[in-house]
Amino acid sequence: MAEPSDFKAEPPAGIDPIGASSEGASLYELIREDIIEGRLAANERLVVSDLARRHGTSTNPVREALQLLRGEGFVTFAPNRGARVRPIDQDFVRDIYEIGVLIEPALTRWFVNMATVEDIAELERIQDLIEENNFADTFRHSELDTAFHTVMYQRHYNRHAAELWWKHREVLRAVSRRFDFTLARRAAILREHRELIALVKAGDADKAAELVARHVEGSGRHILEHMRARNAARAG
Repeated sequence: MAEPSDFKAEPPAGIDPIGASSEGASLYELIREDIIEGRLAANERLVVSDLARRHGTSTNPVREALQLLRGEGFVTFAPNRGARVRPIDQDFVRDIYEIGVLIEPALTRWFVNMATVEDIAELERIQDLIEENNFADTFRHSELDTAFHTVMYQRHYNRHAAELWWKHREVLRAVSRRFDFTLARRAAILREHRELIALVKAGDADKAAELVARHVEGSGRHILEHMRARNAARAG
């Protein structure tokens, strides 16, 4: 079996995965993880000098990281109030996956009409690896799953749509790392991927687009249900 690093998810060609200096990118990852894990609380003020001291760096990389997080929706800026942590709540997740439900069917429809024999072979190769892994390594699954969908979207002419898909997918991947896949969701992912490959082979763009819409919504709802369950457990 190939090593997980062989399938490090990469964005579609021409799209910078982060768009920052190496130090800014590193801080971006650290601060984002602190927000997702709750170490930086919702609505907490993010003081540049404090973050620089905490991470042993200068203020410029911190500002760079905060702007990146602002672009993903993790941080908000208000006049005379500076940067604050945006609550990573159910509304945040819902808003992101609902945009995916709108974008991904259009990207899929185009792909089906443009797919080559090589594209289909690559989808089948990656899906074989997804099934071989069978969720034993959830990080590997996430990388492979992203690679699967990137095959379909990477050549789309609308680079703004492809970039928006990538950024939102990365946000949902970061949030979903806290949760395990339910048995029902595992079965749905494997089944829907195989159905999608069959529809691509058949050239049925409309049914493929409908399937992808259900697939994306199912993923979003899976995260929401985990969040509801966690909140209920905390309240209890």
